[in-house]
Amino acid sequence: MQTLITNIGVLVAGDGSVQRDTSLSVDDGLVADIGGDLSAPDVVIDARGQTVMPGLVDGHVHPTVGDWTPAQNSVGWIRNYLHGGVTSMVSAGELHVPGLPFDQLTPELVFGLACLSRATLSANRGYGPRVEAGTLLLVPGMSESMFDRMAEAGLRHLKFIFYDWARLEDGEALDYVRWARERSMIVKIHSGGVSRSGSSRVAGYDVVQAVGADVVGHISGGPIPMPDDEIRRVIDDVPHAAVEICSSMNYRATKVTVDHLMLRGQLDRMTVGTDTPGGTGVIPRGMLRNICYLSSVCGVAPELAVAAATGVTAGRHGLDQGVIAPGRPADLVILGPITGSGGKDALECFALGDLPGISTVLVDGAIVVEGRSEQTPPPTRPAQVRRLTSARR
Repeated sequence: MQTLITNIGVLVAGDGSVQRDTSLSVDDGLVADIGGDLSAPDVVIDARGQTVMPGLVDGHVHPTVGDWTPAQNSVGWIRNYLHGGVTSMVSAGELHVPGLPFDQLTPELVFGLACLSRATLSANRGYGPRVEAGTLLLVPGMSESMFDRMAEAGLRHLKFIFYDWARLEDGEALDYVRWARERSMIVKIHSGGVSRSGSSRVAGYDVVQAVGADVVGHISGGPIPMPDDEIRRVIDDVPHAAVEICSSMNYRATKVTVDHLMLRGQLDRMTVGTDTPGGTGVIPRGMLRNICYLSSVCGVAPELAVAAATGVTAGRHGLDQGVIAPGRPADLVILGPITGSGGKDALECFALGDLPGISTVLVDGAIVVEGRSEQTPPPTRPAQVRRLTSARR
């Protein structure tokens, strides 16, 4: 299947770069060319001057089993997030299982839970978005051989949240990080105060710096952050780690985080998520709102805010999507100003803090949202899709 997207007003690549007045071709689910043409495409999408950007990558979600998440007794939320422009999401742990004994978690229990969640989410692409599920909750007592079992089961993401930090000096947590990296796994650490469960462990600068995980989860609050000076010290003293901001943030602490990253010229370390479903609820437009907040309040250039919510988040979680470039997955969102907005394109909308309207979403080059999103107002000039005869045979 070949698709040509024409009349793109602004193409935001997800790596901080922007092109204007261009086109984009897709072949067999991958981006084929930017600015080129196709002699006989199967589908032509006229963007009508709208903005094209990568599908959003929500780096912090809490699914459980299939499309049901009991934290908000929510069903269908994954599809709703797709209509909010999210084409990929990364689980930060499937921990909202009713009755899960947080004080009695064993290696076998968390391994089984991760495998169950992965089997019911990652393998089911019928929802549209890619769901990187099966994030294992690290607990004491794991052997290196269990990390081999994780790798064999396809588990790629691990998280410290219920770990007993009184044991930090025995070196087990550092062994976990080393064993994970040797198997190309990504380790995230819950930072700040306790989570919604009330059973997680507080993790400030001392813990985060000592563990040296790959991603510092919700550094600006989930729901509350570590003190401001500790946020800055984490950014300074754990330079390899990504720092994550989420919709369930402390807004003031988020600005502290962003200001310090910008001071150091390190916005390429900032990843973005919603930290939902949870106590903050279900937020289909949460990732769009994150971009608006980063750009209109924190002063991040809108194309860099988009990059944080796409290419940076994907890359820091070991994913290939999130950037529009030849050979990359064609996960795309076409969007533009809604009626009444002062923005001329999606980037100007983000800079103003205005929510843009989504008209089309593609995953693996296939159109999964067409005409208009069910979760945003319609853009003033929705894209038009034309399927040619060859595509209907």
